[in-house]
Amino acid sequence: MSFNVSLSGLNAAQKDLDVTSNNIANVNTTGFKESRAEFVDVYASSLLAAGNTKAGDGVLTADVAQQFSQGSIRFTNNALDLAITGNGFFATVPELDSLERSYTRAGEFKLNADNFIVNSNGDFLLGFDVNADGSSASVALSTASPIQIPTASGAPQATSEVDIRMNLPAGDAVNPYAFDPTDPLTYNHSTSVTVFDSLGESHVQTYYFRKAAANEWDMYTAVDGTLVNIQDTGAGTGTAAGSAYVPGTAKLIFSSGGDFEGQYPDVIETDPLGAGILVNGAEPSQTLTTNFNIDTTGPNSNEPTQFASNFEVTSLEQDGLAVGRLTGLDIDGDGLIRATYSNGTSEPLARVTLVNFANNQGLTQVGNSSWKESLVSGEALAGEAGSGTFGTINSSALEQSNVNLTSELIDLISAQRNFQANSRSLEVDNQLNQTILQIR
Repeated sequence: MSFNVSLSGLNAAQKDLDVTSNNIANVNTTGFKESRAEFVDVYASSLLAAGNTKAGDGVLTADVAQQFSQGSIRFTNNALDLAITGNGFFATVPELDSLERSYTRAGEFKLNADNFIVNSNGDFLLGFDVNADGSSASVALSTASPIQIPTASGAPQATSEVDIRMNLPAGDAVNPYAFDPTDPLTYNHSTSVTVFDSLGESHVQTYYFRKAAANEWDMYTAVDGTLVNIQDTGAGTGTAAGSAYVPGTAKLIFSSGGDFEGQYPDVIETDPLGAGILVNGAEPSQTLTTNFNIDTTGPNSNEPTQFASNFEVTSLEQDGLAVGRLTGLDIDGDGLIRATYSNGTSEPLARVTLVNFANNQGLTQVGNSSWKESLVSGEALAGEAGSGTFGTINSSALEQSNVNLTSELIDLISAQRNFQANSRSLEVDNQLNQTILQIR
């Protein structure tokens, strides 16, 4: 019996050495979780045996338990390197249409040839679909799908409104000439802004300001050098009382104190640009509204002014967008992946799926720093990062192995001494048996 006891001790010491050596070997493996060999004593007795004199029957490996403590976070320069701070696992599948999910803490992700986010093993990262505002459409694991980064460019947006604020010099003389955009003598000042059609092609809209009378200015517009008629789409009459008004233009009226008193027409909007200007197939009914930020309730600080200073444009903005190309990816702490484009827009794409289990130590190891669900672990529970018991996601970061190398080296020495002691015990047992067999 003593042989069996010593042999069980050797087996246990060997298992301890194996587990410790595996921990040391993976000290630099991203997302690796150290294991701990857990042992129990073996004790067997019959109903009538004298239990108080039983010596025991050795040792048995009860479990090699994973230790899911947090590893250190190492920061990188890759936005697709992801690390979880707190509870949770990334969910991956080996094929696009596969339901065979694996779970990992290793966040070394990259893009494959089809712009899907994959890990070094080629498994696809799962994410939840999101709405236009970035909220998740569903957080059920069954609805999670592989995340693909779009290769298409950011969609263009036609300009519909131009926001302008400026000061027109009060000291300018009344211009006596008939307006001609090709002759600078026929207008006092001009400024331009780039606008976009429905296909994202840029056009230059120019504003010309001509002083028509004291405290009155005529405004003309041209797009790509072609004068564009101004419609009277508001509720006003389209004429300025007491002033010579040229239909198709706009008139700006100021008080003797330089404040903006009004405009004619009430809504300054160009005729459709299609004829002779938009020749690329863009939407021909596009019009451009000029907004002077009329403030009827508070101080007129955002409206045009006519003060005794130089011509100055303090704001000139438009709401159109050119065609954009993908310039980067941003991943928030809640796992929201947002694409940014060169035209200044951004678009939410998906939210990284996180999964948790009632018993992490019940997960089945499958290699590549991955685990699979088992009866002991319980069912996978999916959710969003930063909600409930789920941890947060760090972009441009990786979770390092949680192996403490110093502790493992000490455990290795202890396991080695244990192995040597059991070997010595086996040797003594053998010597005793040899002595008995040699008695005559």
